[in-house]
Amino acid sequence: MSKIGTNSLRVDANSKVRGKTQYVDDIFIRNMLHAKILRSSIAHGRVKHIDTSKALKLPGVELILTYEDVPKHTFPTAGHPYALDASHRDVSDRNILTGHIRYWGDEIAAVAAVDEHTAEKALALIEVEYEEYIPILQAEAALQKDAVEIHEGTGNIIGCHEYNSGEMEQALASADFIFEQEYNTSIVQHCAMENHSAFAYIVSNDRIIIYSSTQIPHICRRIVGQALGLPWGRIRVVKPYIGGGFGSKQDVVVEPLAAILSLKLQGRPVKVELSREETFIATRTRHAIKSLLKSGVTSEGLFTARSGSIISTNGAYASHGHSIAGKCGDTFCVQYTQRAIHFDAVTVYTNLPTAGAMRAYGGPQMLFAMECHMDDLAKKLGLDGIEFRLRNLPEPGFTNELAGITDYSNGLRECAAKGKQLIGWDEKKARYFGQTGSMRRGLGTAFFHYPAGTYPHGQELASARIIVNQDGSVQLQVGATEIGQGSDTVFAQMAAETIGIPLNNVHIISEQDTDVTPFDTGSYASRQSYVSGMAVKKAALEVKAKLLERCCIMTNLPIHSLDTADGWVVFKHNQEKLLPIADVALDSYYNLKTAAPITADISHNTRITTISYGCTFVEVEVDILTGKVAIIELYNIHDSGKIINHILAQGQVHGGVSMGLGYALYEQLLFDTKSGKPLNNNLLDYKLMTATDTPEIEALFVETFDPTAPYGNKPLGEPPAIGPAPAIRNAILDATGVHINELPLTPQRLFEKFVQSGLIRMEARENV
Repeated sequence: MSKIGTNSLRVDANSKVRGKTQYVDDIFIRNMLHAKILRSSIAHGRVKHIDTSKALKLPGVELILTYEDVPKHTFPTAGHPYALDASHRDVSDRNILTGHIRYWGDEIAAVAAVDEHTAEKALALIEVEYEEYIPILQAEAALQKDAVEIHEGTGNIIGCHEYNSGEMEQALASADFIFEQEYNTSIVQHCAMENHSAFAYIVSNDRIIIYSSTQIPHICRRIVGQALGLPWGRIRVVKPYIGGGFGSKQDVVVEPLAAILSLKLQGRPVKVELSREETFIATRTRHAIKSLLKSGVTSEGLFTARSGSIISTNGAYASHGHSIAGKCGDTFCVQYTQRAIHFDAVTVYTNLPTAGAMRAYGGPQMLFAMECHMDDLAKKLGLDGIEFRLRNLPEPGFTNELAGITDYSNGLRECAAKGKQLIGWDEKKARYFGQTGSMRRGLGTAFFHYPAGTYPHGQELASARIIVNQDGSVQLQVGATEIGQGSDTVFAQMAAETIGIPLNNVHIISEQDTDVTPFDTGSYASRQSYVSGMAVKKAALEVKAKLLERCCIMTNLPIHSLDTADGWVVFKHNQEKLLPIADVALDSYYNLKTAAPITADISHNTRITTISYGCTFVEVEVDILTGKVAIIELYNIHDSGKIINHILAQGQVHGGVSMGLGYALYEQLLFDTKSGKPLNNNLLDYKLMTATDTPEIEALFVETFDPTAPYGNKPLGEPPAIGPAPAIRNAILDATGVHINELPLTPQRLFEKFVQSGLIRMEARENV
């Protein structure tokens, strides 16, 4: 029976439901100390003087480190593969602790004490004198010629690039209409259930062991080595179960501090656990991006030219640097076709918390702008929004020269047709046309796409190890990390399918340990089932071949006549059972003459990628007088190739859409406009959706088969978060005729726009 395409239960479901799963905070080491971080109370400046003498006298305080006590060299924090070409490496602009303050909450000193309470008391006793500068909170201000440099020698620019294809002037001249519009997205937080946490200690051979809630254990080891100036092999990183990451744990945030504190304390275990308030500002956020789009269109609704310019606000440190803006460029150039295209981007330092990777990595920002722009264009041209998009889609099989991606399978047109039919697009459009009153309904859609992994811009290397046990079951180890998305279950299905054994005979090891786990760059970029899945398949094929070879030794039958199925070696021509795989495995261990345990240890270097497609359809009801938006219907439809596990796929869509809804309607990190102090870095004031806020979400799939994938599968983890925001914005436009080009779409923002547009008269609060 095929294991691919089934609704197999998650392999970690039982332990998680019963509370037996261990996270970093569930693991205790004898004599562990607890560290707390002294954070700056200004957003921009320098420490003139720091006095720790009173804090050091507090009973229970074992060590205080300041910025003066840590290595002076800088290091990168982003979870990208290392590059042999220095020009392709991440920006090294971080110190473990700093005396140069670049955002409110920057890390000045750390206290290690016998418990958290004592460490917190010690922080209050440390005296700091600052030289304060005016914070630079807007990207445009940071780019001014006279702006103070947040990092010396940068001009406050982390990176920039420009791309051109075709003759832009000629293409614009041939257009019947030229439209230009600006769109803005906001700073939001990942808000994973588990905060960032790590502890470190040193064993007798002088090696540093770090337990961390990281998405990237192998990369984490390298970055800690860089931060401490130690050989990477001296570092061992162990990743237990993780309570969500969404990209925030694709940066190395707390591990270097835990490691250096342990080093200074002769190897004693030290734990660094961030509070929720710290996690909001001291880990990573999603970039606020300003997009200016310009399009030339014919009267038939075909693009002649498209131009995009973006400014990405990165905050105090580079983290992933310009790569998110680069991904925006790839996104801008893939989805639609035209005669000429231009894209330019700049990523800017400001005195705000650092932005980094977050689910869909630039897709939510760029496609918000693109898909809002598509509806704005369609409205001006008097065209249906779906039809306008379909006219401008590239033909299947295209190759995009900027992104370096070839389209091998494409079900976007089928996704659009399904969504249009399900929501009753034509009938409702006619019904709602010309509506009046204070409660109005509208329909919106947004198309989206997302590639698998980072190739050709980044390396895509994955590994898998399979060992056949004496009873015919197998141990499966992968370097790709399970962070809640269900990848371990999918990998187990893949191994079971290929080897020909029952799923419960695959024992996958969910804990990654850089000393023993095969190398993989980690969990990000929707790469697991596509990139790491290929390593699993190759390892499983090798194991299967070795099982059949041993069966040939045992039976003298030719290998071409044999196959495996459901735990048996069978005759290929009729599937008649020959030998239990358990007997073959036992022979491989204990045959006096030919014993050789069956294993496979495989790496796969992916030199290709694929693209997932989809669309979101939504119906909203807008209360004109209050600005409140209610979601009536929502369909998120995906071409993610062959679906490996339908239950897991549904879960991915529901989770991603929920994040997209929060991004659209509620979430925004706010800061005092003068001081840069965060105003809502907690779960009371930062407005996440609750269960009662969440509408019914319909997750649907158009299954295609991608020939480059291990099992025809394509990405699904990140695409569901992309479509909701532009689709909701477009539905509000359809309902009210008001263009709202900034996120989030809060009642206050809508109300103000309705007043500006004349939809509401303030003196009477009447709908007109």
